[in-house]
Amino acid sequence: MGRKTYTGKSMTSSGPYSHAVDAGDFIYFSGQTGYNGADYQGEKYDITTQTKKSFAYLKDALDQAGVTFDDIVKVNVYLTGMKYFEEMNSVYQTMFNEPFPARTCVAVYELPLGADVEIECIVKKPV
Repeated sequence: MGRKTYTGKSMTSSGPYSHAVDAGDFIYFSGQTGYNGADYQGEKYDITTQTKKSFAYLKDALDQAGVTFDDIVKVNVYLTGMKYFEEMNSVYQTMFNEPFPARTCVAVYELPLGADVEIECIVKKPV
């Protein structure tokens, strides 16, 4: 049995993974950083810009799968330091409407591509 996957048009993969994998009732979206853009040229971004770009790349993959931010049930946010929490959160809260999805936010030692934030999510397909 093959996997049904979705690929965002505006981003690349920094490893051997799919942007999203359909698992029946749920779609699992790989983490995106602000540096996953297909047009990325090596510039460095502040945490606010990285967070906005991470969500833009997730939206691209969501669009390809035919779902929206309102369909997201779980989000995992990875930060290279909790010093970025408030800035990330100020962007995050603009992306969702109440009731908000479940979320985990953890600090990690480092992230791919030198990013300071990576965001992944799980969608429950609409009925």
